[in-house]
Amino acid sequence: MPTEASTALRVISSAKGTGAKDPAAGSTLHRPPTPWPSALKALSSRVEHFGGLASRSSAVHAMFELLDRYAPREVTVTLLGETGVGKDVIARALHNASRRANDPFVVFDCGAVANNLAESELLGHERGSFTGAIAGHAGAFERANGGTLFLDEIAELPLDLQPRLLRALESRSVRRVGGKLDRRVDVRIIAATHRDLRARVASGAFREDLFYRLAVGVIPVPPLRDRLTDLPLLVPKVLADLGYPDLRVADTTYDALAAHNWPGNVRELKNALACAAAFCDSGSNMIFPRHLRTIAPPTPVAPGGAAGGIDHLALGGLPLEEIERLAIKQTLVKTEGNKADAARSLGIAVSTLYEKLKKHGL
Repeated sequence: MPTEASTALRVISSAKGTGAKDPAAGSTLHRPPTPWPSALKALSSRVEHFGGLASRSSAVHAMFELLDRYAPREVTVTLLGETGVGKDVIARALHNASRRANDPFVVFDCGAVANNLAESELLGHERGSFTGAIAGHAGAFERANGGTLFLDEIAELPLDLQPRLLRALESRSVRRVGGKLDRRVDVRIIAATHRDLRARVASGAFREDLFYRLAVGVIPVPPLRDRLTDLPLLVPKVLADLGYPDLRVADTTYDALAAHNWPGNVRELKNALACAAAFCDSGSNMIFPRHLRTIAPPTPVAPGGAAGGIDHLALGGLPLEEIERLAIKQTLVKTEGNKADAARSLGIAVSTLYEKLKKHGL
């Protein structure tokens, strides 16, 4: 059964039409009609929206359903997803769809604050409570009063501060460092992490009681490699956000983007497109595969369908495990996600292929 990723590769490839040619590589310019290529539109009956977010991916549609369910309610939401998937953007969209949309949205990055300052930044401090505290300071809880407090990378919160956070969540009040009074706060909590919180609890790095206090509305955020059908939606928006609304993208560039594994997810896509835009030819308004300097190009394939000789494969210096991963990935693209066909092509049992897919995170 073809995966969404393999379907995206096939449909993006089949969506090629008329357009300009790359003088250097002969690529066809991808000129999407309003608003998107009809072949890609066929992948889903509709583009689903949540606030300013849009997607054709069934995995993201499932996430949108959860966001719709939790947005009007006051339950704590925890977003689980890899680094770079846009958990901060989703948290903001969830806030904007809630009754607190006109009230503060405060971000507290648990992994970006020094341990000795984390308590003060989260809960606040009174004047003279420590050296350098020349004035009282409102912490993130107080600044978010009436609105939403987004606890990004919650798994990185120092263990000794976790009981203070739990108390604040349960009592809906905070006591500043050096203070004697409890201050009432009315905040909606959204947390996010790229780590396995259950594993952190098992290892003793995260309190079990805090885990259960946060794990009320848990929303998995799909990685970019599982939503490649969204590339024609994401790429123009990213380019516009980067200040390049007039840049267009060649069909073969979409092929290259869809063939990449995107370990850095949407953040990596933004960086790749920013670099590509910088390398566009002077006076040109189109991005071709040769402009994608930050991602590895797909392995060239000879006209007959076989690899064009070892001289054409950039394998020298790669670890054997990486070569195996690339071989499996490219074979799955070739077989449109059919694992039985891929296993036959690779000369291994289907069960072995599944073991290797798990091993390489494919």
